[in-house]
Amino acid sequence: MTSIPPAGWYPDPSAEGTGQQRWWDGSGWTAHVQPAAAPAYALLPPPSVPAVSSPAKRRMPVWGWGVIGFVIVSLGLILAPIFAPLWLVVLITGIVALVKNTPTWLRFRNRKVATVVTAVSAVAFLLTGSIANAVIGGTANPPAAAPSPATATEAPATATPTPASTPLEDDAEPTAFVGEVGTVSDASATEGLTALEVLDTLPIKGRAPKSGYDRDEFGQRWLDVDRNGCDTRNDTLAAQLTEITRSGPCRVTSGILNDPFTGTTIEFQRGQGTSELVQIDHVVALSDAWQKGAQALSADQRASFANDPMNLLAVDGAANAQKGDGDAATWLPSNKSFRCEYVARQVSVKATYGLWVTQAERDAIARVLGDCVDEPAVTSEYADEAPVVVEAPEPAPVVTPKPVPAKPVPVAPAPPKPAPAPAKPVPVAPAPPSNVYYENCTAVRNAGAAPIHAGDPGYSRKLDRDGDGVGCE
Repeated sequence: MTSIPPAGWYPDPSAEGTGQQRWWDGSGWTAHVQPAAAPAYALLPPPSVPAVSSPAKRRMPVWGWGVIGFVIVSLGLILAPIFAPLWLVVLITGIVALVKNTPTWLRFRNRKVATVVTAVSAVAFLLTGSIANAVIGGTANPPAAAPSPATATEAPATATPTPASTPLEDDAEPTAFVGEVGTVSDASATEGLTALEVLDTLPIKGRAPKSGYDRDEFGQRWLDVDRNGCDTRNDTLAAQLTEITRSGPCRVTSGILNDPFTGTTIEFQRGQGTSELVQIDHVVALSDAWQKGAQALSADQRASFANDPMNLLAVDGAANAQKGDGDAATWLPSNKSFRCEYVARQVSVKATYGLWVTQAERDAIARVLGDCVDEPAVTSEYADEAPVVVEAPEPAPVVTPKPVPAKPVPVAPAPPKPAPAPAKPVPVAPAPPSNVYYENCTAVRNAGAAPIHAGDPGYSRKLDRDGDGVGCE
């Protein structure tokens, strides 16, 4: 048996004749070589052995790379909320380094490195930020919808803006108005008058403070005031759109609007992101009304004001947003052919609900109506009928009978004088009808006049809700 020499330098078997030596580590040749020097080791060199090459590395299988990629993506999704702020810090630091030309705490060697790091951190921040937003936003609980108030007089304060994630405002079931529809003035305030004539009746005052204003002061949004089972928004869309389609008996899902504000045609399609293209405008804005007399109205009168068809228009959403709560002094429709009708509605609404105008507002309305002096005012269907004034007939003249001539007295014994003919009765003029007025059905019942029929003294349309000619049944 040949003994294995110990470790040391030996003649390189792969370079015979050159004198080059290679290191033997006791078990095999290594890659260390040196030129010839001292004589070889006393023992015979080991037999020639081919150089040992390192074993070939095994390649990672495809499925292994898939597992690694899945783990990396999963960790990225889970840790994205942590990585996003870290990348943001690096991004800000890189920007500071480039602006101030300093290495900062990250010790950038030069501007090129700072530029590369800033760009990479910006991309990484956008990716991790988007992932974090999706992860956190997707797991967040949606806000619970606030319960609808039962009456117009019990409206809790809510935020005015409507979040995009909340249901469409006409998705809710309509809430019947439990109050009493009413206005300040009856139909005589506008009926048969021009808008200019009504404008002359409006008081002129300054704008009151807006303190205390809230949308809910005018009742729940889109009540079913006329109790037909449909809310006011869908009633307005159905009345002012053409070629409408419905989902069920009330909900308008599509139609064509000839927009009065812009004079353009808008295709209405109900849905998230499209319903707001057509909005319902209050001709006299609720905030404007609050600052010009509506604070003094009752809760039922304010709810009537907010849902009165005379004060509602289906219009282009962008134009309505541009109007805001402006009056005629600050905003008028871009469609000039509609301005006369628009301001006529405004003065009619204010006259019906006892509101005033500012001097600037009155002047602006008067300028518009100067080009259409015969523009008629609009009468609210919520206003009571104007009382009928019956003129008392003139009393009939009293006729005095002429004296009857006495007959000739014969010579014979004088007959007794005939009794004078009785005077004809004087006709009595009929008493003028009394102008009876009942505030509501309670007053009718207290007066013992219930049920009250059409033609009876004190009968009015507001006492007869179903229109059958019999009120306070």
